[in-house]
Amino acid sequence: MTGPGSTRRRSNPIIGLAAAAVAAAAGAAAGAVAVDRAQRTRAAMAALESPDELKITPDAEIVVIADDGVPLHVEVDEPTPEAAAAAAKGTTKGGRPDRLPTVVLSHGYCLSLRCWVYQRRALKDAGYRVVSWDQRGHGQSGQGEPDTYVIDQLGADLHAVLEQVVPDGDLVLVGHSMGGMTIMAYGEQFPDVVRDRVIGVGFVATSPGGLTLANGGKLATVARMALERVGPQILGPLSHRPELVANMRRAGRELEDYVVEQNSFASPVSRRVVRYTADMILGTPLETINDFLKTFDGFDKRPALAHFTRTLVLVFNGRQDILTPPAHSELIVDAIPGSEHVIVNDAGHIIMLEHPDLLNAHLIQLVDQAARARAQAINVARAPRVRRVVTDVAPGRRLKQLEKAAAAAVRAESRRKQRAAKGASQRGA
Repeated sequence: MTGPGSTRRRSNPIIGLAAAAVAAAAGAAAGAVAVDRAQRTRAAMAALESPDELKITPDAEIVVIADDGVPLHVEVDEPTPEAAAAAAKGTTKGGRPDRLPTVVLSHGYCLSLRCWVYQRRALKDAGYRVVSWDQRGHGQSGQGEPDTYVIDQLGADLHAVLEQVVPDGDLVLVGHSMGGMTIMAYGEQFPDVVRDRVIGVGFVATSPGGLTLANGGKLATVARMALERVGPQILGPLSHRPELVANMRRAGRELEDYVVEQNSFASPVSRRVVRYTADMILGTPLETINDFLKTFDGFDKRPALAHFTRTLVLVFNGRQDILTPPAHSELIVDAIPGSEHVIVNDAGHIIMLEHPDLLNAHLIQLVDQAARARAQAINVARAPRVRRVVTDVAPGRRLKQLEKAAAAAVRAESRRKQRAAKGASQRGA
């Protein structure tokens, strides 16, 4: 389409409008039934999705004060005595629940501890105590000074959380994206604690540095370059106009969902999960987004991985992850010879919400094996490297089940309306 000031010859605008109207009418007539059915099916599917799946009530909420005074929000999930006893049987010396490790979950950039909802529930049910926390500037944690938004400070923050909430006992540390980087920084700063207490580590969709982030495709590269070049100029001023940002978000929720879905997932996920993810990402303060941007430039924690060679390590990532593609995970695996590397087909960056059951199973296995290795004094550094590529069929199967149930709901509603219309017609006669 050409603009009003164009010199290009155009047809009569009235004829053009008429033609467009005819085409639109024809298209509407041909596709009205299909469009209506699709809309009703989507509405039925949304109604069938349980909002309770994305809710969890912690057993304790704690505020930990970082070394520079920033309050960090922490939540603790405690297993039932029965679940803990079952987990300890055959994994700890004497089957003692008090010797089970605590699992600590660190989230990624622009997310919050809410992203671990499925993992928290699964690990708790499996008998393990779970600690999750909001990194500074994210979720319910406080904001820090701009110059503290660096990975090394996050490592110190993790130390503060562990010192107050898990002062003793074995640990399994799990980090997604920037959360994995946080664990690397923690290992670099506190190698003695890692050696003595950390028995397992899960690096989920993360990078040790040494490669450019968001190099998983043309779209990701363009987005990264745009953020690097114009992000600060845009995000800085907008951070002082929260009401403008709120209005923009209300006007563009469908666009938000589309962008988040395209860049976060690579297989079917529910509308609720997309919205849940969008609310975390786009609810992150613009100051946080802006001030953390520069910390990823030149980030390199590859030397820190040497501190984890005596722990049981799981490296877990999606093949279609455009932010931290498999090449980033390969660097971790190369540095930790005994690690297990799981690459998931049809998986994007927010893999813990996209393929929760698969990740849950691998994390529970990691914790079980780490506890057993500790009890039996097994040298995990001699374990062979394992690399597997897996396909999770659960999302597709669940989508088909939802579609089938939704179609049945649509048919039932249609029959109800037909009966109501018939009854009204008979009463009118």
